[in-house]
Amino acid sequence: MMKFARVKTEDAVGMILPHDITQIVKGGFKGTAFKKGHIIKAEDIPKLLDIGKEHIYSLELEDGDVHEDEAGMRIAKAAAGTGLELKGPSEGKVELIAAIDGLLKVNARALKQLNSLTDVMMATLHNNTP
Repeated sequence: MMKFARVKTEDAVGMILPHDITQIVKGGFKGTAFKKGHIIKAEDIPKLLDIGKEHIYSLELEDGDVHEDEAGMRIAKAAAGTGLELKGPSEGKVELIAAIDGLLKVNARALKQLNSLTDVMMATLHNNTP
């Protein structure tokens, strides 16, 4: 089970951000400085401190937990059939994109089983989409 912790920014190297961190520069940039799921590196610490983050919340994985990007990639690889390419991961999301022209066939039963799991979701185009 994942745990969240409030830690000093200087002690956060190797930890995972559980949410986006926004940077606002007066009269300039306003947007995402670090995305959810980012693993903090030593070179990130000065920027985090510069935007006023003396403490951050981090996500701590326990034994058996995997990063959301790895989990998304595992599911995508298991779901991908012939003629599909994977794009991502980003924030736990992976896109399956047709590499060739054809007709999309969705295993509705397997999709329903997957979507019945907690904290997992897969969306598709409709079955038989050209």
